[in-house]
Amino acid sequence: MDSKESVLSAKCAVIIGCGGLGCNVSVHLAGMGIGRLILVDFDRVEQSNLNRQFLYTSADVGGSKCDLLAARLRAYAPRCTIECCNRKVTCTDDLSFAQDADILISAVDGNAVRRVLSDYCTQQKKPLVNGGVNGMYGTAYLYVPGVSADLDRAGLLDAENGSVRAVSSTVGVIGALQAQLAAKCLCGDCSQAGKLLIFDREEIHSMHIRYKE
Repeated sequence: MDSKESVLSAKCAVIIGCGGLGCNVSVHLAGMGIGRLILVDFDRVEQSNLNRQFLYTSADVGGSKCDLLAARLRAYAPRCTIECCNRKVTCTDDLSFAQDADILISAVDGNAVRRVLSDYCTQQKKPLVNGGVNGMYGTAYLYVPGVSADLDRAGLLDAENGSVRAVSSTVGVIGALQAQLAAKCLCGDCSQAGKLLIFDREEIHSMHIRYKE
C-alpha cells in the first residue's frame, strides 16, 4: 500500500446522489482505496437511467439505487466500508449522517440540493466537490471553505443542469474528475480549490474563480 492509498484508507466521503455521477465517483474512490463511503439517495432505478448509470442493469429496475450501488461496491472493493442512507436531502438538518465525513460529493442534478450541501459545508467547514452535466457539457468544482468561493458565489447555482439528456461519456469524465479532486483533497492537496474544470465535448478547460471573504 503506497502512502496516498494509506491516507485514503483512513478517510470517509459522503456521496449524495447514486445516479450517473454517483456511480462513477463511487467506483473510482472505492478503487483508489478510500476507507469508508456513505451513499445517499432516495430514488429507484428506471429503465431510462441505464444508458449512463452503468452499475445498474435492466434487472434492477424498480430497486433502490442506494442499496444496489452499495452491493456492487462491496463486491468490487471489499476492504471499503459502504453505508447506505435512503433519504431525501431537503435542508442542512438532513445531513446528520455526514458529521464524521472528511468530504462531501454532490452528484445530484438539482440546484436546491446543491445549495443545501454548499451551506452545510460552509457551516461545518468541510470540503465539497460538485459536479454537473448537461448533454455533452459538464463541470467539476472543489469548494473548500475559507479557501475558495462556495457554489453560489462561483455561479454554479445560476441555472439548472440537465435540460439536455446527459451523455454517458460526459458523465464518466465528470465523475472521474470529481473523484480525482476528492482524492487529492483528502490527501492534503487542495491546490485545485476554486478552479472550475469544464468539459465541453472533447476538450477540458479550467477557469479560476476569484475568492473574496
